[in-house]
Amino acid sequence: MKRNIVIAAVTAAALIGGGTATALATAGDDEGSARQAATSQLSNDDVRDDRDDDAEKTASADVTASEAIASALKHTSGTVVSAELDDEDDSDKVVWTVDVLSGDNTWHSVSVDPANGKVLGSHTDDEDDTAQVRAALKGSSVTAGEAAQAAAGKGVVTSVDLDDDGKKKSWEAETRTSGGAEQDWKIDLASGKVTADRADAQDDDADHADDQD
Repeated sequence: MKRNIVIAAVTAAALIGGGTATALATAGDDEGSARQAATSQLSNDDVRDDRDDDAEKTASADVTASEAIASALKHTSGTVVSAELDDEDDSDKVVWTVDVLSGDNTWHSVSVDPANGKVLGSHTDDEDDTAQVRAALKGSSVTAGEAAQAAAGKGVVTSVDLDDDGKKKSWEAETRTSGGAEQDWKIDLASGKVTADRADAQDDDADHADDQD
């Protein structure tokens, strides 16, 4: 009789303990879901903040990419390989940074004021892909400035850069619409034809799907 009472007591304790463990596990799952949701919200907020900051940069630039390139070439002759509207040395000041490869294979980084097109300064850079860039541009009839002008029909150009990787060489340009939407484009080195960068669009779709998850 006493043995049956002991067994019953142990069984009840096990049930109570199991219920407590289940409750704790459920609470833990709820906390984890809440924490994940909060992290996802913070990540989305950060993305929106970055887009707002980039939109402000674009709105503050009166000088277009092609105009910045022309200004840089007046200061430093050579071949423009890239131009980007960005913060200067991680400061709040926004400038056009134009990379120019001169005839003696020296790289120059020229800073251009986005408000008036004046050159703010320049310095030389050490790059190890000079031969690769020269090879990619050999036979090209479309300059960086012309690529920027071609992409301008898609929105405000915030950067143009030479894509010298892979078999198909091209200019790459990033544009921004008045609503803040970004889009990457490829500009043919020979014809100047502008096409959407499908690979970039697929990456954006994948990132968006990950954010939703």
